[in-house]
Amino acid sequence: MSPSLERPPFRADERTALVGWLDLQRRILRWKCEGLSEADAHRSVIPTSPNMTMAGLIGHMRWVEHTWLEVLFLGGDTSRNPSFDDTDENADWRTDGISLERLLDDYEAQCARSNEIVAAASLDDVGRHPDFHSANANLRWMLIHLVEETGRHAGHADIVRELLDGAKGYY
Repeated sequence: MSPSLERPPFRADERTALVGWLDLQRRILRWKCEGLSEADAHRSVIPTSPNMTMAGLIGHMRWVEHTWLEVLFLGGDTSRNPSFDDTDENADWRTDGISLERLLDDYEAQCARSNEIVAAASLDDVGRHPDFHSANANLRWMLIHLVEETGRHAGHADIVRELLDGAKGYY
C-alpha cells in the first residue's frame, strides 16, 4: 500500500487548507480499502466493536458528511439518513448486503456534494436546521469537525486494515 497522497499547500488560504486536509483524510480512508475482498471489508476484527468494519467505516463517514453539510448546514431532510434512526443507534454503520464498491461510490458522491456545498458558502455562514443545536455552528467549525472525525476514523481504518491482513502504511 503506497498511494501518492499530498497535504495541502503550506501557504494555502483558509478554505483551501480546510478542504485540503479533509480531502486528504477522505483519500486515506478510501486507500485503506484498496485490494480488500468483500468478505474482509465486512469482517469484524474488534470483538467489542462489531460494526467497526472497513465497510462500516465508509458507510458511517458517508452519513457523517451528509449529516453535517446537507442536514445541519443546509437544513435538509433527516428521513433518508440512518444516523437519525431513533430505533438503532448504529444504523449508519450497518452495511449488510451492500458491496464495498457501492459504499465507496456513495461516499465519493457524498464527498463531492459536500465540496459543492462548501464552495458555494462563506466559512462564516451558520447552519440552518432549526431542530438541532449543532446547526448553530458556522461552516468553518463544521469543516474543522469533519477533518477531526474523518482523521479519527482514518486512524481506525489503519488498525482494522492491519488486523485484517497485516497491511500497514501511512503515506
